[in-house]
Amino acid sequence: MCNKGGNKITVIGAGAVGSTIAYTLSNQSIASEIVLIDIVKGKAEGEAMDIVQGTAFQEPINVYAGDYPDAEGSDIVIITSGVARKPGQTRIDLAQTNVNILKSITPQIVKYAPNAIYVIVSNPVDVLTYVFTKISGLPESQIIGSGTALDTARLRSKLSEHFKVAQKNVHGHVFGEHGDSAFVPWSVANIAGIKIDEYMNSEIAKKKGTENLDRAEVEEYVHKSGGRIIANKGATNYAIAVSVSRLCRLILAPYESVTTVSTVLHGEYGIEEVAISILTEIGPNGVNGRLELPLTEEEKARLVNSATVLKEVIASLEF
Repeated sequence: MCNKGGNKITVIGAGAVGSTIAYTLSNQSIASEIVLIDIVKGKAEGEAMDIVQGTAFQEPINVYAGDYPDAEGSDIVIITSGVARKPGQTRIDLAQTNVNILKSITPQIVKYAPNAIYVIVSNPVDVLTYVFTKISGLPESQIIGSGTALDTARLRSKLSEHFKVAQKNVHGHVFGEHGDSAFVPWSVANIAGIKIDEYMNSEIAKKKGTENLDRAEVEEYVHKSGGRIIANKGATNYAIAVSVSRLCRLILAPYESVTTVSTVLHGEYGIEEVAISILTEIGPNGVNGRLELPLTEEEKARLVNSATVLKEVIASLEF
């Protein structure tokens, strides 16, 4: 599905998130062509100009502002458009407003990039991923919500800091909604293949003076990080940009990778008709399938609860 030559990525929405994603992609040599599209054309032009002027010392890359026809031939389309979350506002509060924006965007972009892999980033991302799946007319394999990719990054960052070990040795995931009902399946979390509790009792942990891990506090950190950042600086943009750039790299790789992203489930863990994050295999053909980790009964119940929360929101929307 992806071109075998240079990779082309279109980013819709040139706000804090969209422009930072475009900038991050340009720095990582993931694409040879990046198109920025925004309803405010001058904003997209300014961001593209600023980004491209910083590429003089990198591999050749074409970054420019455009309109929907310029998305033709894109390997990946990233949708970041929507109203940003305000301090104290939940992602769910944004639902109908951003659904309406997505409805206006979808037919325009799908017309010109029907074969692209779509990465939905706008919030509430799980709800919008579901809506896009239903209204776009595209195969589900081409649609990926960024989901808990960022939450998982926050989890690994926190655990790395607590255990004083490199993040690449921390293996854990955040499942469910990208929001307050997300949770960590602690039964499968580990440090370098060693379960968390066993690592806590290891001589290495004792030598470091590692304190007991407060799991509830860690999950609270994951849940509240976005809100705290928004309260302090007005937007979250750096970590999500890195997370989305990583997803693009995985999609464009010649082989599949497993990560936590949001897709519409069809019976996994007994859940259907909702987009939610579990372990999902993605690659050059988009979504290849989902993996069911051996969760505990309590963890399964938390995942079902998260799905129920999202279904209630979806049921209240018009799309």
